[in-house]
Amino acid sequence: MNNKIKKVALIGYSAKGVVYAMTGVLTFLTTINMGGQKAGKLSTIDYLEEQSFGASIVIVLGLGLLCYALWRLLQGIMDPENIGTEPKNIVKRIGFTISGIIYAGLGLIAIIDALDIILLTGNGNSKSSILSGTSGSIIFVIIGTGLALKGTYQFIKAYKGDFLEKFQIGSISSINKRKYIKKIGYAGLISRGIVTSIVSYFFITAGMNLRGTSSQKLKGTSEAFSFIQEQVYGRWLLGIVALGLVCYGLFMFSTAAYRKYNN
Repeated sequence: MNNKIKKVALIGYSAKGVVYAMTGVLTFLTTINMGGQKAGKLSTIDYLEEQSFGASIVIVLGLGLLCYALWRLLQGIMDPENIGTEPKNIVKRIGFTISGIIYAGLGLIAIIDALDIILLTGNGNSKSSILSGTSGSIIFVIIGTGLALKGTYQFIKAYKGDFLEKFQIGSISSINKRKYIKKIGYAGLISRGIVTSIVSYFFITAGMNLRGTSSQKLKGTSEAFSFIQEQVYGRWLLGIVALGLVCYGLFMFSTAAYRKYNN
């Protein structure tokens, strides 16, 4: 594989690691009353922007997320690792493409926000008309179903424990480091699966309610954290999930360092 593509992937995995690690850290701080906030990806970007040299940091992070988006789009469309065209592999590549589109949007939002570029979007009537009634219901349910499948996939990866197959294990001489990477991988995948599944529930519920008279504000990761916190022993559960997301961020850093690429 072209070394330039590998560098794009490496930068992308690192940027994704920053977002998830920061999301987990900020959320965990709320559970021990040390500030922080129950943050989604966009909230994390806003938080970083408020720090010293925040705009510069966010621009660099946004460019990194665009690299990750490009890597996922290349995986889905160009298939540089020869995943193949069997039905299950086509589904995987479609998933990569969708992920690429999502992270491209996130990266662009970060850069635009940091540069204080204001996009004129009109009076918002088009959004209201699209995301309402039967059409909006169908869109939300489809997105929710897709997220549910994504959450389930995270649990399956954790259960199988084969997520290190893409790693250059031979280059990791320390047995303890291998165990460490596997443990943070387990914790990260399970936590990400939990949060994604809750967000999918929000989307599906919102889609169902659009058919009636009630309207729902679209909920995301930060609302999923609030949902967890509202349960019995919610503060403890939220702390565990938040630490799991920190682990997922660290796992992304490990992926950037040790992933192998098929030609």
